[in-house]
Amino acid sequence: MSNPLPGGLNASATVAASSANLGPGFDSLGLALSLYDEIEVQTTESGLHIDVVGEGAGQVPLDESHLVVRALRRGLHAGGVSASGLNIKCRNVIPHSRGLGSSAAAVVGGLAAANGLIAVSGAPELTREQLVQLSSEFEGHPDNAAAAVLGGAVVSWTEQGEAGPSYSAAPLRLHPDIHLFPAIPQVRSSTAETRAVLPEQVRHVDASFNVSRAALLVVALTQRPDLLMAATEDRLHQPQRAAAMPASADYLAVLRRNGVAAVLSGAGPSVIAFGTAPQLPAEVVEFGVANGFATTEMAAGHGVRWTPGSGC
Repeated sequence: MSNPLPGGLNASATVAASSANLGPGFDSLGLALSLYDEIEVQTTESGLHIDVVGEGAGQVPLDESHLVVRALRRGLHAGGVSASGLNIKCRNVIPHSRGLGSSAAAVVGGLAAANGLIAVSGAPELTREQLVQLSSEFEGHPDNAAAAVLGGAVVSWTEQGEAGPSYSAAPLRLHPDIHLFPAIPQVRSSTAETRAVLPEQVRHVDASFNVSRAALLVVALTQRPDLLMAATEDRLHQPQRAAAMPASADYLAVLRRNGVAAVLSGAGPSVIAFGTAPQLPAEVVEFGVANGFATTEMAAGHGVRWTPGSGC
């Protein structure tokens, strides 16, 4: 049985965008970016009201199917409490359908907002390990979700058990010489559609190649940025997705031709470059502008934060 919360309790959460895969680390490596959505929630006696400002306004559902609401309800249930009514405000900055973890941010943000309400109620808060597990259950894999929960760069993995998948993650200390340059296009893509182009089976030689590059990428991200070009090579998903997002594929080629390690961000179409210089080469900048990419330097994002509020 869950403990019903009274009306008038408040909480808020801030959650980062994220980039998954990072080239060879398919469904395992992730990186939070300093682009944040904010969620405010208040318990009420009944009903549901959702206000969305920014990305997704006028497009996302405003009922119980909204991803933030579903995650918030799941978090409350996991914490042993419930809310008869909710007022929710979402200030969205993370672009939707661009490979920057907007869905993971909605889930993690909803769970974190629930944690804020749990804290107000006096019940034990969910741990970050629980947040990784619960958010990854929504996503089906832990790369974006773990990065949004923990912040910075992460390695995540899945273990199959009798009760279902168990999701875990470990943080990486990003080398201070690495500069992050996400490039966000105006066009969108569907993760489901870009996953559909991937083959069910891969050659042993390609699997071996990606294992070596994913291992090398951990070294490059934490200790040896000079190895980033080799470490970001991939054979499992980026070549297969190139035809579905030709501008992104061309941008990757331009970046790498100019000596800048770059990968698709998640399933695309955004691209993320890992520079060891504070600026990108002029040819790269010009190509991005000409092809509709907004390219800016960002820092690694912090882990999700939640703040319990006082009653009204």
